[in-house]
Amino acid sequence: MVDIRELARLSGVSPATVSRALNDRAEVSPETRRRILEMAERLGYSPNQPARTLVRRRSDMIGLIWDTGYTNQDRRHPFLLDLFVGIKQTLAESGYHLMVLSTAGAASPGDVGLYLRASQQHSLAGVIMMGVDATHPAITALVDAGTPCVGIDLPLHRNRTTYVTSDNRAGAATAVRHLHGLGHTAIATITGPLTMMPATERLAGYREEMARLNLEPNPHHIVDGDFFLASGYEAARRLTELPHPPTAIFAAGDEMAIGALHALADAGLRVPHDMAVVGFDDIEAAALVRPTLTTVAQDRVALGAGAVEALVDALDADDGTAHAPLQVATRLVVRGSCGAEG
Repeated sequence: MVDIRELARLSGVSPATVSRALNDRAEVSPETRRRILEMAERLGYSPNQPARTLVRRRSDMIGLIWDTGYTNQDRRHPFLLDLFVGIKQTLAESGYHLMVLSTAGAASPGDVGLYLRASQQHSLAGVIMMGVDATHPAITALVDAGTPCVGIDLPLHRNRTTYVTSDNRAGAATAVRHLHGLGHTAIATITGPLTMMPATERLAGYREEMARLNLEPNPHHIVDGDFFLASGYEAARRLTELPHPPTAIFAAGDEMAIGALHALADAGLRVPHDMAVVGFDDIEAAALVRPTLTTVAQDRVALGAGAVEALVDALDADDGTAHAPLQVATRLVVRGSCGAEG
């Protein structure tokens, strides 16, 4: 029986490329797709799910550890919800099913086998995780057991693991550069939780671009947030009350940027005339608030697809080594909060 790995070997491509070709993904060139399809037809290849499970000795079920609330389970961030949809769609295209693993009890360091037991009980092929603490004992136990894992915005560096992330530094630098181009030199930032990689990378991008522009950030212009609305409101309120307030704010997440817009309105300030604002993510609400929000857009589909494809590559690799991280480009979307609609 020919499986996807054998088809990939005979076609001279990776198993992930075979999966993309069979699912008519745009990333595969027409010539490569034609060669793979001809080889599949010649060999009589059919991605029969039960047969694949028996041959691989693993299920076609992928686990998802998805903590959308960070420290508060009652809060849900729209960016992660959109990303979840992208993961689900790409998994379906790759012939895998999705199981969301419960995070109930994950806050207890004592239950180190929480996810490992679930992985073994359901014979999961691998696990995608996002929004969790990579150092949590339940996570490290799963990774240390050799389970193929891919983190989204979560650096994993063990065998059969990798991670995907947006180019957060470059995105933050683009935001600062745009504000400077509009004439702003007193540029503040509202950070995300600095225990999380996207937040630390965006802060680093902010600092690096300010230094490149020969701008010295006022220490009081760097304010902590948590990626959610209320923290953006509170941070912007504090910024407006400073003796020397900034003229522009780069918020490391759109929800915080929208919170900042509300705080500025409550303070009687006009955006962008009195204060310009740039966010990060390009969630749906960014185009709906008034003024509309200038933001650094992340490619949610590419992040979700990249995580799935990286996991499929890890599943089909024989060497057991870690795979190079994938970084997805960002782009600036200019709207009304910086003085232009777009």
